[in-house]
Amino acid sequence: MMQDRVLPQPVRPFLKWPGGKFRLVERIRSALRPGRRLIEPFLGSAAVFLNTDYDQYLLADSNGDLIDLYQRLVDDGEAIIEASRGLFQPQMNQARRFYALREEFNRTRHSRRRAALFLYLNRHCYNGLCRYNGRGEFNTPIGRYARPYFPEQEMRGFMAKARHARIVHAAFADTLAQARHDDVVYCDPPYTPLSRTAHFTDYHTGGFGWTDQEQLARLAQELAARGVQVVISNHDTVATRVLYSALGARLESFTVRRTISCDAKRRNPVGELLAVFG
Repeated sequence: MMQDRVLPQPVRPFLKWPGGKFRLVERIRSALRPGRRLIEPFLGSAAVFLNTDYDQYLLADSNGDLIDLYQRLVDDGEAIIEASRGLFQPQMNQARRFYALREEFNRTRHSRRRAALFLYLNRHCYNGLCRYNGRGEFNTPIGRYARPYFPEQEMRGFMAKARHARIVHAAFADTLAQARHDDVVYCDPPYTPLSRTAHFTDYHTGGFGWTDQEQLARLAQELAARGVQVVISNHDTVATRVLYSALGARLESFTVRRTISCDAKRRNPVGELLAVFG
């Protein structure tokens, strides 16, 4: 059961992740009630997992490359760290090398190498954006970083904490189906767009549309009726407010600073909310 105590300084994830919750962990923790196990169907950078204190965890994501890296770290962590270290040398931070390694990532099926390359791409690509084309190929361009950071200590921290976790590659509905009484669920799905021109939902192939948002909210309502608390993060829009309110959620709204826009001048505060079911 999560303890009523103040955790030490927030633990940083080792991956960059658009919409990552590192800066919001205290707010999210305050919304999560104590329980036996925390379930995360949209694991992402794992910031909430790393900064909570439950006895057990069920961690899932539909992005197979992400989950493969996490599972590899748990099963073969030292080998993954050593396989990754050489990719963080200055000569690797060049466009020619980046695109060659991205091509290798999209072709190789060697699990250890692929996991190391996924970490490399995440830390070297534009804003840590995990984007795929219609063929399922990673296609985010190179970022502009003087010296990409090799997150060895953060990887070791994840490895140590993940000993208490079950990590699976699964769709969110399948993960939620495993929730039982006294579980607590935190959902950080791809957000509903703020406008018609904002469509960042394809961090894995398949996207995440409005019907998925509705399905997730309905499942949250059903779980709450069975005694499972579900907390969902999303943009604060008319559509999300109507959806969650109609299904009985309590809403907490606040503002966050946008981090994805390529134009720094447009990284303005935007509305975000937590929908608390149960």
